[in-house]
Amino acid sequence: MYVWLFRQLPGPLWLKILLSLAILAGALVVLDQFVFPWMAEVTHLTDATVAQN
Repeated sequence: MYVWLFRQLPGPLWLKILLSLAILAGALVVLDQFVFPWMAEVTHLTDATVAQN
């Protein structure tokens, strides 16, 4: 799958590497800004407590 995506990018090898890094950085920014905060609200994973007996 990654080989197919890499082959679809235009230009020489250096440009393909640069575009791949830009796409990866963009995906990480979208995840960090939108997906992860939404997941934190939906799943409530930060509300974990340890019961004391």
